[in-house]
Amino acid sequence: MRKIFIAATKQNDGKTTVSLGIIKNLQEKFGKVGFIKPIGQRYLEEEGLKIDEDSILIEEVCGIKSGLKDMSPIAVEKGFTERYVMKPDKKNISAQIQAAFGRISKNQELVVIEGTGHAGVGSVFDHSNASVAKLLGSKVIIISSGGVGRPIDEIVLNKALFEKEGVKVLGVIVNKVLPDKFDKINRLIRKGLERKGIDVLGVLPFNPMLARPTFEQILEETDFQVICGKEYLERSVAKVIVAAMEARDAVRYICEDSLMITPGDREDMIICGLSSFRDANNTKLKISGMILTGGITQEPPIMNLLSKAQIPVLLANSDTYDVATCVHDLTVKIRPCDKEKVDTVIKLIKENVDFKKILKGI
Repeated sequence: MRKIFIAATKQNDGKTTVSLGIIKNLQEKFGKVGFIKPIGQRYLEEEGLKIDEDSILIEEVCGIKSGLKDMSPIAVEKGFTERYVMKPDKKNISAQIQAAFGRISKNQELVVIEGTGHAGVGSVFDHSNASVAKLLGSKVIIISSGGVGRPIDEIVLNKALFEKEGVKVLGVIVNKVLPDKFDKINRLIRKGLERKGIDVLGVLPFNPMLARPTFEQILEETDFQVICGKEYLERSVAKVIVAAMEARDAVRYICEDSLMITPGDREDMIICGLSSFRDANNTKLKISGMILTGGITQEPPIMNLLSKAQIPVLLANSDTYDVATCVHDLTVKIRPCDKEKVDTVIKLIKENVDFKKILKGI
């Protein structure tokens, strides 16, 4: 039975994106493909169990029915690390992971194992990614984000940690390379890693659509409220505009699918956003939605205009700067309902990853 451990140089490099793309593409070849994320740090409550959200995504999108608890055996909830430091129990965690993996891998031709963060993450409770890969007897693919110097440095460091545990690194996949630099980075990263004896299994161009949050995701991660436009929460955000300037100046920055964040008492900015259209017929606004800050709403005439604008409008109690920072810092994760993103990921991996080299290595 084949095994692939998907690691990364840091969090949010694209492990889940790569795992999803690899599984969907290899299901065409093997049919029976399993998935497990032994240790998860971002979890949801499902039927009373704490399940890593990536496991839920893979189960629903890839149709893998192995039991969510087995797909996500260890959830690092609040206080987990502190309790472990005070009372270590390495054998118990190892036993849970091995037992879950045994059930997951039964009758499977291939199992994709997703790590969390870089090779050393989890060392505090004696289960770094490197040691978990060793525990499960898996070879590793390292994911890094685009660039040349920093990615190569980080890849070499992570490779050393895996090799210290006796784990074989198959190669790397470099993710999120800006399109205008793709040819240059693709050439340099391959040459630079070849000097280090590391295979490049793929280089993925950055697709901005995959990084766009929806208003529903913003709501899930914040305490904002929906004022109107609840039926439009699946709209995505391409750009954030902090509209704290003069309205005549703000017009220059409003682009299609932008989110306007403005103090709730700025009637002029609200009108400006509601007056910027993406077509000559004035039928669809440029902005995809609006967040009013300071816990302030407008008088009924303006609120009536917002309710008729066919955009989601949220209300935040925080000031404009805090709201903009909060939205900027959101971790955008692909969800099962994001069909366009899922299809884009599958195509991206299929076109840019050397599956022949991966299969030969495992």
